[in-house]
Amino acid sequence: MSRPIQLEPFDEQNEKLESHVRPPNWRNPKPDGPYNLVVIGAGTAGLVTAAVAAGLGAKVALIERQLMGGDCLNVGCVPSKALIRAARSVAQFRRAGDFGVQVPDYVSVDFEFVMRRMRTLRAEISQHDSVARFSNLGVEVFLGNGRFIDSETVDVDGTRLKFNRAVIATGARASAPAIPGLDQVSYLTNESIFSLTSLPERLGVVGAGPIGCELAQVFALLGSHVCLLESGQGILSREDRDAASIVEQRMKSDGVSMLCSARNLQVTDAESGIRLDVEADGEFHSQQVDQLLVAAGRAPNVEGLDLDKVGVQYDVRQGVHVDDRLRTTNKRIFAAGDICSAFKFTHAADFMARTVIRNALLPGRAKMSSLVIPWCTYTSPELAHVGLLPGDLTEVDTYLQSMAQVDRAVLDGEQDGFVKIHTAKGTDRIVGATIVAQNAGDLIGEVSLAMTQGIPLRKLASVIHPYPTQAEAIRKVGDLYNRSRLTPFVQKMLRRWFKWNR
Repeated sequence: MSRPIQLEPFDEQNEKLESHVRPPNWRNPKPDGPYNLVVIGAGTAGLVTAAVAAGLGAKVALIERQLMGGDCLNVGCVPSKALIRAARSVAQFRRAGDFGVQVPDYVSVDFEFVMRRMRTLRAEISQHDSVARFSNLGVEVFLGNGRFIDSETVDVDGTRLKFNRAVIATGARASAPAIPGLDQVSYLTNESIFSLTSLPERLGVVGAGPIGCELAQVFALLGSHVCLLESGQGILSREDRDAASIVEQRMKSDGVSMLCSARNLQVTDAESGIRLDVEADGEFHSQQVDQLLVAAGRAPNVEGLDLDKVGVQYDVRQGVHVDDRLRTTNKRIFAAGDICSAFKFTHAADFMARTVIRNALLPGRAKMSSLVIPWCTYTSPELAHVGLLPGDLTEVDTYLQSMAQVDRAVLDGEQDGFVKIHTAKGTDRIVGATIVAQNAGDLIGEVSLAMTQGIPLRKLASVIHPYPTQAEAIRKVGDLYNRSRLTPFVQKMLRRWFKWNR
């Protein structure tokens, strides 16, 4: 079996990673009787499902055909955030003069070191998702291709596992749109870009979603000339437009050139690299790049599972069909994570797995729709969101606090941003929020807690934060709501009260 591309270059760091997530000398256990639960896929959803089920005392089998840890560990959250941290060091260096710190004009980036550091940290973290750890938790780990034989049997490369319940957690993979000429060139996705050993002088990025924006900004800061192509009017099309605009301006100042409203893109293998011909904003553009990153789609991993044999409905774009309790169309089989969800986030997969446990192994009636799922794009500044999307914001009241009026943000030189909280019309029930700030991913948790526990906006005004912190912006939004209740009638009555009480 060939080594996965994620393990290139196969150096000391990736050898350590392999020893944890796909040990070459691993021998699958011999099945001993039926399993309470068989889980196919060892990404976040599968790992959490297996670990929790085994912790409850269930007999569990976990099947993985590639690397334990899935996308998050190997080609997603973990490696990308390591690169983001390095890129932010460059950004801080460039801005040092704003704080009176004199530094040389030129920043030298050791890209080989940056990537080696990433691989080292990824290998260390991989212990948490390792075959050894899950075996010690009581999970029987099978490395190989799992497929359904019938509604109570899964085959793993010739070994048959009987089950009472099964969970499909095979996730999703990078996919490429139909772009003329793309199949004639060697291009990168998130599954291969972390294997680079040299910095591309010129990098083209197709797609301005979270992956495209994060990596475009990272590589620009590390020294690449980056051109980002997006078919929409601007980046991060799902997000609040005011928020996305702030991120867009920062990315441009960090050196990312953008071609939005891109149409009729054609890709050609040229002698000096890859040529991109495209219409953008009504004009024709031709770009030469050394590497091309395609970050414009995900496809569910439904192939090879033989889902038709067990009556599990699916489609190749949306994945496995589930109800609100994450049951498939076969009552003995559930699904969790990217294979069945529009929320393709590690933390969403984690909590979907917990929902599956309650419904598949316990007499639970947990619902996916009851989950409050925040998300964050880890650009600089970060853009975090929870609740209703911008297109769904009808019949709401909106309260906005600019970071320019938050002392800590001013002192940090991070005034570009805001906290925006939406409430149901005429009430203080929070239905959504967007935060743009350097640590928006951390700040959004307070709003998510309020939504999860039914804490109204007015009560956020009474939460005491240490001074000075950027989190004070959330308390200030609570103050805005309380001031909105100070109507002319209330003010008139208060004046009378104070006059009488002198």
